[in-house]
Amino acid sequence: MKIIKLSCCLIALILLALPAKAELFGLKGYVLDNGMRLIVVPNHKAPIAKHMVWYKVGAADEKLGKGGSAHLLEHLMFRGTKKVKGQAFNRILEKNGAESNAFTAQDVTAYHQLVDISRLELAMALEADRMKNLKIDEDSFETERQIVYQERKQVVENNPLYKFSEELQRIFWQNHPYSRPITGSESEILALTRQDIMDIYHNYYAPNNAILVIAGDIEPDMAYKLATKYYGSIKATKIENNRAVYNADVDSKTILEMKLPKVELTRLVKKYHVPGYSVAKDKIYAYMVLSKYLGDSDVSKLYADLVVKNKIATVVSTDYNFTSSGGGSFDFSAVPSKGVSVDELKKSLDEAIMKAMSELDDTGLERVKTQMLSGLAYVKDNPNDAAQIVGMLATAGMADEEIENYADNIKKVDVADVKNAFNEMIKSAQAEAVIEPRGAEK
Repeated sequence: MKIIKLSCCLIALILLALPAKAELFGLKGYVLDNGMRLIVVPNHKAPIAKHMVWYKVGAADEKLGKGGSAHLLEHLMFRGTKKVKGQAFNRILEKNGAESNAFTAQDVTAYHQLVDISRLELAMALEADRMKNLKIDEDSFETERQIVYQERKQVVENNPLYKFSEELQRIFWQNHPYSRPITGSESEILALTRQDIMDIYHNYYAPNNAILVIAGDIEPDMAYKLATKYYGSIKATKIENNRAVYNADVDSKTILEMKLPKVELTRLVKKYHVPGYSVAKDKIYAYMVLSKYLGDSDVSKLYADLVVKNKIATVVSTDYNFTSSGGGSFDFSAVPSKGVSVDELKKSLDEAIMKAMSELDDTGLERVKTQMLSGLAYVKDNPNDAAQIVGMLATAGMADEEIENYADNIKKVDVADVKNAFNEMIKSAQAEAVIEPRGAEK
């Protein structure tokens, strides 16, 4: 199964270039009697459908010392129920020409299938069955635990950037659950028990803690009837949401420097605590525009300055993550050109950022917003992208209307909004991290 960190890279690439019209997806939303939210994005260009179930539970919900339990449960969800034995889930879908997978993140775990529209009911029946009828025997548990353990060990040992990313998350989030790896540590994985996994399953896998997204060749009313048929009889349960929100009111800076073998290029990352949707939904659009203006493309201000004009860096980019329930983050990342020291890169990056902000005016802002709103005019026409984006925004807390009005909210952002966001960001807590090849000199 695929493990992802919801850094909003896909969301940023797609949503930051949406068409300037009120309804982006033409979606229709429902809520079943048991509390399950359903969002339908009709698209009749091809006889296919993307079916996704998003559970609002991830690594951030795990008990201390039980790291990796949400991810291991994701694996075990493919190990059978009382009706669908063993690993028949994937075999049945593959036999019917469907693609099936899942991913675990800090705040969500999602299961998804891309199917011919004639097989949508099959996917729904199978997914609804394992929402409440999962059966995990000790042999299956141990097999999957060893698979997850070996995956973790190989990734960390063979990819120094993965280790760097984990260390950066640790110092950035400190005591917040986001500081822990989604996979869990090797020792945590080996210490997990079958009961640890079932605790996550029984506590969080319920219709009232899930969002069902269907994008493709189906009418909303029919999707609602099918959702009621297959998911409607599953009982709601009491969900306790104990997630922490990071307190970013302190102006502090943490430094991380790593030199590791197998690292080919030096990399600098500056990461700031900024508001996310869960705590300041009205601010996120200004931060999106700020990210696009500074570094979210090869025509951005930082790229033009550091890469094209002054040859200080070979890569420079920004990323704004606003969907995490525990708080948002704003990243700058840069790779120095050959012969450029880390200190020179830091200095040049800071100067380029301040210069770009001093030059921001109404004309420049309108140019950026036009870029954001003109790229992918038909984003809803790809069921995969539509389901992914809508599901991410819905699990972040967005109502159907706000998802549809995304473009209008971008249009409302003015220069003062962007500068206020920037000034708020540079006063917030931050982490600065550098990874270099072992033996490299500054």
